Amino acid sequence: MATFDDPFDSSRTLTRRGCSCGRHASQADHDAAAAGEEARLTRVVEGAVMRALFPNDATRRAFLRAVGTSTAAAAVASVLPLGLVTEAFAATGPLEKTDLKVGFIPITCATPIIMAHPMGFYAKQKLNVEVVKTAGWAVIRDKTLNAEYDAAHMLSPMPLAITLGAGSNPIPYTMPAVENVNGQAITLAMKHKDRRDPKDWKGFKFAVPFDYSMHNYLLRYYLAEAGLDPDTDVQIRAVPPPEMVANLRADNLDGFLAPDPVNQRAVYDGVGFIHTLSKEIWDRHPCCAFAASEKFVTEMPNTYAALLRAIMESTAYATRPENRKEIAAAIAPANYLNQPVTVVEQVLTGTFADGLGNVKRVPDRIDFDPFPWESFAVWILTQMKRWGQIKGDVDYAGVARKVFLATDAARLMQEAGLTPPQATSKSFSVMGKPFDPADPEGYIASFAIKRT
Repeated sequence: MATFDDPFDSSRTLTRRGCSCGRHASQADHDAAAAGEEARLTRVVEGAVMRALFPNDATRRAFLRAVGTSTAAAAVASVLPLGLVTEAFAATGPLEKTDLKVGFIPITCATPIIMAHPMGFYAKQKLNVEVVKTAGWAVIRDKTLNAEYDAAHMLSPMPLAITLGAGSNPIPYTMPAVENVNGQAITLAMKHKDRRDPKDWKGFKFAVPFDYSMHNYLLRYYLAEAGLDPDTDVQIRAVPPPEMVANLRADNLDGFLAPDPVNQRAVYDGVGFIHTLSKEIWDRHPCCAFAASEKFVTEMPNTYAALLRAIMESTAYATRPENRKEIAAAIAPANYLNQPVTVVEQVLTGTFADGLGNVKRVPDRIDFDPFPWESFAVWILTQMKRWGQIKGDVDYAGVARKVFLATDAARLMQEAGLTPPQATSKSFSVMGKPFDPADPEGYIASFAIKRT
């Protein structure tokens, strides 16, 4: 159990201090901190109101330049009592439920969800969370749909698939936080160390963790760019991550696009090598996420907010490279990842052996950025449609906005000391090909290999 009372200052131990809450040297310091937090919250609300009144950035800036920020705030306050809005914004209310179960798969993508247990982030929010190691993604999905889990570590495409009824009955689901970006790799069996050109992989047997996964879509994208049809030229099967290395060792697989520490464990055991990191396909792509049903969010809003706040603070702590070794030691034990600490350290620090005799240094091999960009959701939906998982007309922007809760994420990121982006969507490139979230159908049509 961590002794930190502040996730951003590891030098401060949890000791009783001279104020009412025990966290400040004196009551005066406590009052000053409270005043500062009130002022910060007021600024957040004022900014949100101004953005709502003037959604166009240029118009809003022009107005503020013309009248000044103080005059603008006073004018807004004359028609909307910001004090009442701020009070409502700050209110948390009693927790509807304190004993929770959150399912996870034992991979480093789940780091913020896992570490929040041994390092005290859930307890700080007065939650008693049992993080439950789970065998595979289908089990995660079914247990959350049956309400055996209150929330779960999911692959970022899963809440979209569940909402749309792809692979299961349609149930409204939400994804308020991305757990990690990057953090995956294509690993090949050692016998293929001289077959590095994907054009030579016809007939290969690959594994991905789940059909509705970034791993499946990134592997298919990578193969198709090399001219291979992922449905006819190779075999792709879903294999739970804990079983992947054993299948590679048994020669049941030629390779996999997998989450870590699976790739690094294959190197550690001498049965595989890292062909390429997923960041080389799409730098800072999303992978896993924290997800909960829309029912849980609406029926237990205070519990949901506290749970999300704990994960945001955990994520903020994980973003700092100097904390990564401590985190590796916390999540390596058998009840979490069940991996040698050195394997987890190599993943989290980005200094690792690649299985071919090289030591690589890639500090952002895995990183933690919780913001659920709606354009990420749109890209995922294009790949679902590209490979025939969903059909017909798709309201890309509407589904993205409904499932990827960017507004909730931005508010709680700010509370956790992170800086959220001003927008909810952005453009990016995958293997050098630009993606415009405003034209998803045009993007799908541009591919030579597709199922639609």
